[in-house]
Amino acid sequence: MADILDPTQLMYETWEPKTKNRFIMYIEGIPSYLIRATSRPKIAFAEITLDHINVKRKLKGKPTYDNISLTLYDPIVPSGAQSIMEWIRLSHEAVTGRDGYADMYKKDIQIDIVGPPGDIVEQWIFKGAHIAGADFGEGDWSDESGIFEITVDIAYNYFILNF
Repeated sequence: MADILDPTQLMYETWEPKTKNRFIMYIEGIPSYLIRATSRPKIAFAEITLDHINVKRKLKGKPTYDNISLTLYDPIVPSGAQSIMEWIRLSHEAVTGRDGYADMYKKDIQIDIVGPPGDIVEQWIFKGAHIAGADFGEGDWSDESGIFEITVDIAYNYFILNF
């Protein structure tokens, strides 16, 4: 006899998608409203292969956390470029050539994904984050409607998904 499907499998369930435009990112020293776009974390695991006679057995190896990318607006005041350069100067000061200690330039970053009424529905914490690279954009005399944006590459030690 054929199995009968459970009614919950047939009926539509109400659900609300998370939308990409509903997030707030918190980085010490950078106003949240300057952060226009960000990526969520990516993780990949190395593969360990154990050989045994005619077979191979695979195990999970160490994780690799891909850097995240941020895009910031660069207004006149407060200057997005100045905010990023202050963070960069904590790790390397170009004028003197001095580098900073990790506890000076590494920060914890938080991304809150919010629902339609503004409630936090997902929270990511990036531990030990620091700037791996920054692109301050380019000017173009023929682009009268363009704005300056800054793209920042952020490296981190690991991430936590709180909820």
